[in-house]
Amino acid sequence: MALPTPENHSAKCWNLITFYYLCIVMSDNTNYTLLSKAEAVLRERWGYEAFRPVQGDIITSVLSGRDTLALMPTGGGKSLTYQIPALMMEGLTIVVTPLIALMKDQVDQLRKRDISAMAVHSGMDQRRIEIALDNCTYGDVKLLYIAPERLATEAFRVRLRRMNISLVAVDEAHCISQWGYDFRPSYLRIAELREYAPNATFLALTASATNVVAKDIMRHLGFREEHILRTSFARPNLTYVVRDVEDKYYHLRRIIDNVEGCGIIYMRTREGCEQLTEQLRNDEISANFYHAGLPAMERNLRQDEWLQGRTRIIVATNAFGMGIDKADVRFVVHYNLCDSLEAYYQEAGRAGRDGKRSYAVLLLGPNDTERIERLFKAEFPPIPTIKRIYELICNYLQVAIGDGEGASFVFNIYDFCHRASLSAANVINALKLLEQNEIMTLLDEQDNPAKLMFCCSRDALYKINAGGDDMDRMLYAILRLYNGVFSHFRSVDELDIANWSKLSPERVHDLLKMLWRMHVIRYIPATHSPMIYFNTERLATSDIFIAPDTYHHRYKLAEERFASLLNYVNSTDKCRSAIIEEYFGQEDAQPCGVCDICRAKRSAAKRRSEDIPTQILNIIRNNKLGVRDIVSLMQGDTDTITAEIENLLRSGKISITEGGKVEINE
Repeated sequence: MALPTPENHSAKCWNLITFYYLCIVMSDNTNYTLLSKAEAVLRERWGYEAFRPVQGDIITSVLSGRDTLALMPTGGGKSLTYQIPALMMEGLTIVVTPLIALMKDQVDQLRKRDISAMAVHSGMDQRRIEIALDNCTYGDVKLLYIAPERLATEAFRVRLRRMNISLVAVDEAHCISQWGYDFRPSYLRIAELREYAPNATFLALTASATNVVAKDIMRHLGFREEHILRTSFARPNLTYVVRDVEDKYYHLRRIIDNVEGCGIIYMRTREGCEQLTEQLRNDEISANFYHAGLPAMERNLRQDEWLQGRTRIIVATNAFGMGIDKADVRFVVHYNLCDSLEAYYQEAGRAGRDGKRSYAVLLLGPNDTERIERLFKAEFPPIPTIKRIYELICNYLQVAIGDGEGASFVFNIYDFCHRASLSAANVINALKLLEQNEIMTLLDEQDNPAKLMFCCSRDALYKINAGGDDMDRMLYAILRLYNGVFSHFRSVDELDIANWSKLSPERVHDLLKMLWRMHVIRYIPATHSPMIYFNTERLATSDIFIAPDTYHHRYKLAEERFASLLNYVNSTDKCRSAIIEEYFGQEDAQPCGVCDICRAKRSAAKRRSEDIPTQILNIIRNNKLGVRDIVSLMQGDTDTITAEIENLLRSGKISITEGGKVEINE
């Protein structure tokens, strides 16, 4: 590129132009060099040749030290935007994410690529947490995954001061904004990391943030300057469809029979998942169900069978999907309405990640809108009800007034609801409001270590004559590994005990149960379940304060989300993809041409030039359809269309097969 001539400029002006030009050229060259190095890491470690759109821009922005907010749709490859910079930068990258399952999955995947990564979460005992943090401080760990709640613990903060932190990546960053659909107070502590790592770059990532939420994220994280990189929320290969139907199962079968490949069917309830799976199996369709009520091992098995193609269809609640990376999902069907357009976009977006034609179908029944409106109103139990639920939970967990601050307790919400005669929806929504007021938090399901406490004196242990030498070796290992087991419950790792005592984990487990039956120990086996975290000590019911502005603010947000969802569902003339894109702040959204609205417009324009009999013949020319299918695909009076089909039958132009399909007589 030639520089402008200096004929009409003063020397000062000319020098300024030259300076800015050189800055631009140098900046472009620097970004090009950074991108080239990042692509080399991508090829070496992941085996890909090039980044997806905007991925490279995000990575070069981070590597150049700019705080960055990346808005990327689900399946857009968010994890690479911090994993690759982590390998290229000196020091440690901290990844804040609320999903323990995602932490574990990413750490496992990174270790398979010989990348040193660790996760610290509440499913680990204190000893393992300390070892992990020591490795991050003094070892060669490149990525540390933590939950936002971890930032509040003093032990973690002490270690932070010794860590060389170069990058902080915040996943699900919309949780930091009170205008977001899933605000979590614990996310507000993330900005405090700047005190411990003032030179670290911050990368915030989310697949669902409106413009208001985006600005709020950058403000709460203390961005040095506003900087947003946004990928398009359009999915050209994804066909969005909403079907208003009387018989959902009939239309579901049509999708399954006419779309090849595997799929996901989302339902609101566990019982619904199980019933629909049984119905599909009765029709000899390969299907299984997945929800949070299944044991962890069973969930993992079912997930793996679906990922490996041994099960064609998974029927699931929204517990399924986070961290799932299956490229060839051909259809996602929502059998029930979601809570928000954000949730729908994320779940529907699990279809077609390989870029091939795929379908996101929402089946709307006659009373679904009214039902979801009732559920929406149930999200806001009266404040006295919230206080009562808080008191009942504390009693259920046996936490006394003045106790509990900073403690976590396994919480079986369904057992609690049964004992307290409450609906799960009311309890969950009460907990959301208690969390927003920083009183207590319902944590995601997670692995909880075994806990034990001796009920006898140390001397009494020598008198135990059950279990033989194995028992002696196990007891010796416990006493060597854990302090304080005679005064309070301690989290223990049965695998560590097995290694120290040279016994199998199964034998250790059996011996611990034996001691429990003998009343020598109190023993809580390892579990995989939700937990309640007490942000404060248990309060007297009269002292609980639910801020009215928080309550009404949450109601307003939910009302707006509900209206946006209904706008999407009830649209009859606007492209569904464009509605979603505009909702997330994309100003230049264009009709996709492939959703049901776009296709209906195109078909209507074509049909306007055709009479009804010709339309019928054109519809069935290349498709074997029943009468009901033909009527559903046409616009106009149902009785008129049915009468024309009868006329075509009488004239012999068409006939109906034994299977009930209409075909043209040649």
